[in-house]
Amino acid sequence: MKSHSQPIKLFLVVAFSCTSLLASLTPVLAKPTLGSSSSDRGAKTNLAQGTIFNQPSLPPGSPPGGRLRGGAKRGGECEVSKLDLTALVHSTEGANSVLNVWGQTTVERPSWYFYVPYTKDLPYEVEFVLKEDADSNDSNDSNEIYHKAIALPEKPGIIRVSLPSTAPPLALDKQYRWFFLINCDKQKKYPPTFVEGVIQRVELNPAAVKELQTTELLRRYTIYAQNGIWYDALTALAQLRQKNPKDAALQAEWQNLLGSIRLDDIAAEPIVSEKP
Repeated sequence: MKSHSQPIKLFLVVAFSCTSLLASLTPVLAKPTLGSSSSDRGAKTNLAQGTIFNQPSLPPGSPPGGRLRGGAKRGGECEVSKLDLTALVHSTEGANSVLNVWGQTTVERPSWYFYVPYTKDLPYEVEFVLKEDADSNDSNDSNEIYHKAIALPEKPGIIRVSLPSTAPPLALDKQYRWFFLINCDKQKKYPPTFVEGVIQRVELNPAAVKELQTTELLRRYTIYAQNGIWYDALTALAQLRQKNPKDAALQAEWQNLLGSIRLDDIAAEPIVSEKP
């Protein structure tokens, strides 16, 4: 990427090289089912019972690989924190205990959520990068479609990064690789701490699409979760929590959703930013 330092560029090249060598492990999962349309009362009943996220199988081809958590220290420069940088994304374990960090969306410009343990008073450089996913080991930046410098929050917590209207929309059935990087080393002698994964835009069946157009946000969250659409389900639930910060049922559902993907330690952390 033309605006990045050489160490970051070399680091991303190595990351792509490593993910191309991963072996595939496709989990056996129950087929997602779509419930019938419900009233507000029915949606709340489903929420109280705990909505189940039906994690989809990995896409065909090379496994996506990725990195769910970033290390707390790099080169002795980062502040020590109780929790690492973490992407709020589901993952599956592949061959040799390697994680595959991969999820689906139905929208052209989705949102990502990250737990960031550092605050704006620290002089760390933070970047979000989105690339067209390709089995390429060269340093060419031609497949980068979005790059943004990210401001650290006022306090540790979960932040939102959204693809803006000025960026190219995600194409259907195409995979994109994202990176969230924190460079704590002013001299940039060490690689940044980072998380990485793959996102793919898909279409839901016509019945689900029709219901999504006419139902409330709470029910939309349930539909996305039942159909394995991680990014849209998480965004819908995050928006509900922001609108109803004292709702105990929504807080419990947030903990249930993140707990289902083994991010229990992040579930109690506050959402500190809803800005793109």
